Amino acid sequence: MIKAYKLYTGADGHSHIQTGTVAEGVFNQASSIRFQESPPHSFYDWHNAPADQYVITLCGTLEFETRPGETFILRPGEILIATDTTGTAHQWKLIDDQPWRRVYVVFDDDKPVNFIPDEATV
Repeated sequence: MIKAYKLYTGADGHSHIQTGTVAEGVFNQASSIRFQESPPHSFYDWHNAPADQYVITLCGTLEFETRPGETFILRPGEILIATDTTGTAHQWKLIDDQPWRRVYVVFDDDKPVNFIPDEATV
């Protein structure tokens, strides 16, 4: 299984983090896919996800933070499931000398396929 982090909007209106994994499977809910690259040492201030989407990191190591102060490190080969399309948002910064190369896979359903939360974050 592949390590995954889910950003979601909680009942308190804040973005929160849930850790888990994504099981192998078919992404049958994808409505679009796009590729993007940010240069080394980039930073993106507070923002919400524009749509419910998987963000598959190909290269680059980032630190994500939510307004309540929750953080996690996203590494190559890991998946971010961004569903915090409302609320107080999140920000990220590249923490290594690599560009952030990633693939966005937008899905239509509000429930990501095959996300299995860690027991400690449920």
